[in-house]
Amino acid sequence: MAWNDDNKNPWAGGSNQTPPELEEVIKDFKNKFYGFFNNKKSSGTGTSKMPASGGFKYIFILVLLVWLLSGIYIIDPAEKGVVLRFGAFQEETDQGPHWHIPYPIETLNRINVEQIRTAEIGYRNVVNGNRRFGGNVSSESLMLTKDENMIEAKFAVQYKIDDVQAYLFNVANPDTTLRHVSESAIRQIVGQNTMDYILTEGRMNIADDIKEKSKRLLDKYQTGLLITTVNMQDAQPPEQVQSAFSDAVKAREDKQRLINEAQTYANDILPKARGKAARVLEEAKAYKSAVISKSEGEASRFNQILAEYEKAPQVTRKRLYRETIENVLASTSKVVVDSKTNSMMYLPIDKLINARQANTQVITQGSSTQQSNQSGNVRDIFRNRGDR
Repeated sequence: MAWNDDNKNPWAGGSNQTPPELEEVIKDFKNKFYGFFNNKKSSGTGTSKMPASGGFKYIFILVLLVWLLSGIYIIDPAEKGVVLRFGAFQEETDQGPHWHIPYPIETLNRINVEQIRTAEIGYRNVVNGNRRFGGNVSSESLMLTKDENMIEAKFAVQYKIDDVQAYLFNVANPDTTLRHVSESAIRQIVGQNTMDYILTEGRMNIADDIKEKSKRLLDKYQTGLLITTVNMQDAQPPEQVQSAFSDAVKAREDKQRLINEAQTYANDILPKARGKAARVLEEAKAYKSAVISKSEGEASRFNQILAEYEKAPQVTRKRLYRETIENVLASTSKVVVDSKTNSMMYLPIDKLINARQANTQVITQGSSTQQSNQSGNVRDIFRNRGDR
């Protein structure tokens, strides 16, 4: 049987009625809502009217809906959401939309885990964002070094939140704890090194040691913080000894300058000295080889002459004598004449002298041919005299 047969439908339970329209339901809700407040206002005139029981239902539903919608929240990519139920940890949420039971049952804490925070140690105070250095020195910045000198050091510790649960629940004030831990590590590391090392080449090593020491202490306390960098922003002696320290620094710079100049001079002179020494050694080796070769040649020549002398002593003796006289007279301008001979012989003295000078010039120019010719002329003269 169809719904509209015999004018019946399931909404009316058999009577001739139609289902309520949506507009009528909204209009009825508005009338009851306004009627509730109008009745409340007219209560002052003495004509109080109780709102209809249906009005409380709609108001309760509306309030409940708004309360439930207030539990919707969105977590940014750099944040972590921590939901607490009656103050106790319930869950940790990542980025994106989420919902929790609204207050007062559950509360939400947003923690930025990507934000880099900075703790400055050694500064007296900060006014309008500017650090103040004047006046008395901050007790945080004055530290005792290993060599019993006072130094004023200022550090900047950068950190971020690594564990949100530990950050919220393990320590009452994690940021203050990190500051105290960093100051303790700084004083310990500075006390283990000398002033000169801290002020000169040890700045980077000091910062790294402070970072490692602070990290171990924070992990031990379970603060949930992670130190990213430690920077030594300033390190200098106290103001009272600043002038003396400046003189010491200037003296150290002069010392380093003189060392560099000496090293430069050494780098310039040592290669030359080494080269000269190597050249002298090579010349000595060459002279040694020449002397040895000449000695060996003379010894071999002597052995050969000795063998010839044993065969013909008179001839060999006479030949050696002539060669010796030839070598002696070849380098002198004097002329020896045998006075025992009665024959008069004209000797071309001027030609002999000129021949000797020409021989010397030829030797200087490196011509061995002309030298042999001139020497041959002298030998012929003395040989002819010997034959006569």
